[in-house]
Amino acid sequence: MKNTAIIIPSRLSAKRFPNKPLAKINNIPIIVHVMNRAKESKVGEVFVATPDYEIFNIVNENGGKAVITNNNHPSGSDRIYEVYEKSLKDSVDLIINLQGDMPNINPDSISKLENQMRKNSCDIGTLASTIVDRTEIEDVNIVKVKVEKDLKNDDFLLAKDFFRKKMSIGNEKIYHHIGIYAFTSIALSKYVKLSRSKLEVERNLEQMRAMENNITIKVSLSDSRPLGIDTKEDLKKVALEMS
Repeated sequence: MKNTAIIIPSRLSAKRFPNKPLAKINNIPIIVHVMNRAKESKVGEVFVATPDYEIFNIVNENGGKAVITNNNHPSGSDRIYEVYEKSLKDSVDLIINLQGDMPNINPDSISKLENQMRKNSCDIGTLASTIVDRTEIEDVNIVKVKVEKDLKNDDFLLAKDFFRKKMSIGNEKIYHHIGIYAFTSIALSKYVKLSRSKLEVERNLEQMRAMENNITIKVSLSDSRPLGIDTKEDLKKVALEMS
């Protein structure tokens, strides 16, 4: 069995930008843009995992599939696992967790990650792009990933660390992390049963739970640089890019 599903966790109660998934770009809600990019990747069936009926209704009205989930999940990965268990457990072996705040993600980037996971032995895969502006290093809203050498187009390198801000990076190989994860079904099932880890809590980065429990994460290079929307200022930037 080699089937893939994309699950997009989405909720209205984000602290920095409440009701973000329903904010519109070109008169289309952010969550619908993300869902459409996922569909365009053609890697598998697409679901939106949400505790909110407003999102559920918007997704279904726009030709998508939404699943109502528990409201108390500690992370997006826990939310996608509920959908996996409810609807997909015996039908897929690869689950892509696509964050619901990247309306300008390139569908080819999604399919590239799926392809890397199929070709390589890995628990979790993700994407990164080059850092072109020094201010990104200091921006705590932009997550960075460290790898051991320069990341080239066909590479799938082991992630060494993830962080939001660092006092000094020297000659370390640091890239802009993109909010997408591909889990094997075995890795996802293992991950959600682990307790939240020390660095996960300290850095507010759920991937640290995997790192601190010896679950391997590999990184592939994306040729696009989608910006996750965390603030209304981010929304203006992305809307301008997509206009």
